[in-house]
Amino acid sequence: MSEFLEGLSGNALLALPWMFEFWALPHQLPPEGAWKSWVIMGGRGAGKTRAGAEWVRAEVEGSAPLDPGRSRRVALVGETADQVREVMVFGESGILACSPPDRRPEWEAGRRRLVWPNGATAQVFSAHEPESLRGPQFDAAWADELAKWKKAEEAWDMLQFALRLGTHPRQVVTTTPRNVGVLKAILKNPSTVVTHAPTEANRAYLAASFLEEVRARYEGTRLGRQELDGVLLEEAEGALWTAARLEALRLDVAPRLSRVVVAVDPPVTGHGGSDECGIVVVGAVTEGPPQDWRAVVLEDASVAAASPDAWARAALAAVRRHGAERLVAEVNQGGDLVESVIRQIDPLVPYRGVHATRGKVARAEPVAALYEQGRVRHLRGLAGLEAQMCRMTLQGYEGKGSPDRVDALVWALTDLMIEPCRAWVNPRLRTL
Repeated sequence: MSEFLEGLSGNALLALPWMFEFWALPHQLPPEGAWKSWVIMGGRGAGKTRAGAEWVRAEVEGSAPLDPGRSRRVALVGETADQVREVMVFGESGILACSPPDRRPEWEAGRRRLVWPNGATAQVFSAHEPESLRGPQFDAAWADELAKWKKAEEAWDMLQFALRLGTHPRQVVTTTPRNVGVLKAILKNPSTVVTHAPTEANRAYLAASFLEEVRARYEGTRLGRQELDGVLLEEAEGALWTAARLEALRLDVAPRLSRVVVAVDPPVTGHGGSDECGIVVVGAVTEGPPQDWRAVVLEDASVAAASPDAWARAALAAVRRHGAERLVAEVNQGGDLVESVIRQIDPLVPYRGVHATRGKVARAEPVAALYEQGRVRHLRGLAGLEAQMCRMTLQGYEGKGSPDRVDALVWALTDLMIEPCRAWVNPRLRTL
């Protein structure tokens, strides 16, 4: 680095702070190709605003202060006009802060717009007033925090009608993801490209105390997955579980447990394109009558595209880690091979093979009822499992692949709570 800097001229050194392509993180640089919408989706503080501001700069600035850039008329759209002004225009990572002195635009407060030395303009709009986008026309746009706009559908639609100047008008969206229809529709559009980064990606520019605090409080929760990891957590309409319900059942420390079970839903195959192997650890307090029993989901130890040996070792490691009384495995696909693989590694592990005779939804409904009764709680660190749970509906699973983590959860709670409760009511069923 020192050799590189020493080789630069004086003017090049002065220009270096404004050379964003030199300092930018990968998710902050525009993808190649003929895209219409670029969505920069990331956690809080991941550098989304800076990326949006720099993209606008690149669009409007030419090779010299008075040269015309690619775009001449830009729309700046945020939740409110005040937020556009304070974040996108005047913010620490906003357009003015990112602009070199010889190309810095002037702010015309009365007209709520920026004017560059080359004549390009950027007009401020509030998503609370979608109709204000009816009439103006643009060749570029920057939409910030679209996922939290109250009138997102209407404002986005009006912006699309206004984006009609030039040969190829484009727009950038900078947002922390939320499960809203307009964002999901944009992401599904073939003309959309996406870059993504968690908060941690920009840690060099964030206070260490901030990172430490938010990690301690939100890591391993659905909110943390959304706000820190920048992951879109979808929730299907009519889902058996909701994010709000799961957050309300969060538990920091597990109580003393009567029994612990590790349940496994093995994949059909063991290559790179295989489904995950769902491995979920659940404990229960089963003292007193069944109505007093409570369960705690302790760990999601699922592994991706693993060989039989690998997932068996992961499941047995979870058994040892939690001192589990039993390993439960679905054997519909593997039959006796599932037990054989497990016993080759640990011949003495307490094992029970279970065979699904009903569909996934039918098996999941009694377990979902336990959650509705407040009888199952979750420790932190179960975001992957919870994401699948929120995609399970009465019609089936509305996610990609198979809900292997949910299947493992259902088998664990069935073994710990559902079947013992039935046996309590009907002694003839006491075969466990």
